Amino acid sequence: MLRLYFFISLMCFVRSDTDETCPSFTRLSFHSAVVGTGLRVKLMLYTRRDPTCAQVINSTTLGNLNVTKKTTFIIHGFRPTGSPPVWIGDLVEGLLFVEDMNVIVVDWNRGATTILYNHAADKCRKVATVLKKFIDHLLAKGASLDDIYMIGVSLGAHISGFVGEAYNGKLGRITALGYKEPLGNIDFYPNGGLDQPGCPKTIFGGMQYFKCDHQKSVFLYLSSLRENCTVTAYPCNSYRDYRNGKCVSCGIPQKESCPLLGYYADNSKDYLTEKDPPMTKAYFDTADEKPFCIYHYFVDIITWNKNVRRGTITIKLKDKAGTTTESKIDHEPATFQKYHQVSLLARFSQDLDKVATISLVFSTGSVVGPRYKLRILRMKLRSLTHPERPQLCRYDLVLMENTETDFQPIFCPKLQL
Repeated sequence: MLRLYFFISLMCFVRSDTDETCPSFTRLSFHSAVVGTGLRVKLMLYTRRDPTCAQVINSTTLGNLNVTKKTTFIIHGFRPTGSPPVWIGDLVEGLLFVEDMNVIVVDWNRGATTILYNHAADKCRKVATVLKKFIDHLLAKGASLDDIYMIGVSLGAHISGFVGEAYNGKLGRITALGYKEPLGNIDFYPNGGLDQPGCPKTIFGGMQYFKCDHQKSVFLYLSSLRENCTVTAYPCNSYRDYRNGKCVSCGIPQKESCPLLGYYADNSKDYLTEKDPPMTKAYFDTADEKPFCIYHYFVDIITWNKNVRRGTITIKLKDKAGTTTESKIDHEPATFQKYHQVSLLARFSQDLDKVATISLVFSTGSVVGPRYKLRILRMKLRSLTHPERPQLCRYDLVLMENTETDFQPIFCPKLQL
C-alpha cells in the first residue's frame, strides 16, 4: 500500500567543500543556476555507525548499508540559487536519533539548480529512474519494499511519487512536503495550510517572505524527531470547522486516536486504510516557534443576558508560579443566547499543569457605541490534550466589554457534563 503524508516544506545538509575526508552535498553558485546544470545524482549514506560522515554509494557499492534495516531517502527539490538546503543535516541527525536505520541523502543539485523551475521539474522522472534502479538492487540483496521510506521536499515529493508509482503503490511510506491538494492517506494542513505563524506577512521580510511558509513544513516534521511535544492533528472537512471545535472527537477517551504529525504519523492506524482515493484531511494550529505544539481546551459558556450578544472571547491562564498563556478566540464572532451553551475551542502555546487564575475579556469588536456586558451563568474549562485533568468552573460572572476580569476557578462537580 502506498502511504503518503502531506505537509508543506524543504530540507538540507551542508559540509565544507574543503573537507577531504567526508563527501559533501554539491554546492553550486547562482551563475550555475543561470547557465543551467546537467543532471547528476549522488547518493550519500549515513548510519549510526558514522552519523556525521557520509559514504557515497551506488548499485555496486553499498558501503555500510544494512539491507535488513529501514532505508530512508531524503530528496530535496528545486534549487534556484545552487546552495545546499539548510535543513538536511538536522534531518539526518534526527532520523538516526529516533531509529537505527540507513539514511540516504539524494543529492541531485546538479539538475535541480536552475532559475527555470520547469527545467528542474523535467528531470524528476530521470531521478526517479535512478532511484528505482538502486532500490531494485537493494531488493535483490534481501531488502523489503515495506522498509523503504521516502521523504520528499518540493520537487523531491514528486520524485518520491514517481518511485512509488514504479512499484505500483507497494512502497513502504512516502512523506511529501510541498503540495497543497489532498493526495495521501493522511494530508496534514498546519494553520489551514496557508500563511504560517512566525513568517513575514509582507515583501519587506526579504527572501523569508517567499520561502518561510514553504519551509515551515520541514521544520514541523523535524520537531517530531527531537522536541518533547507531540503535534496532534484533527481529521476535519475544513479548517473553519476545526477552529469551531467541530472535529475533536478523536481526542475523547475511548474514541479513535488522533493522527500525529511527522515521523510518527504512520502510528495513526485508524486512518491508514486502503481508501480509493484516500481522503483523510487533518488540521491543526502551531505556535510561532519550535517546539510548535498547541494545547487545546474547550471553554464552555452559558449566559443569561436577555438579549443576544455577539462577540469574541480572550482567555488567559496563569499558574501559581506566574507563568501565563493566552488564547484569543477571534476567528469568527460567537453568538451568546440566554441559557444556551457555547463551546469555544481555545489554543494555548504553553501547557499549565495546574491553573491558579483565569481571566476573560469579551469584545464585540466595536470601537464606538455602548459598552456591553456579558452575564455568564457558568464558565467551564476542560482540557482536550489532557482529558484526565479536573475541569475548572466559575459561576455568576459579569464581563464588561473590553475589560479583563480575572478570578480563581473551582473544580466542577464530577457529575456535571
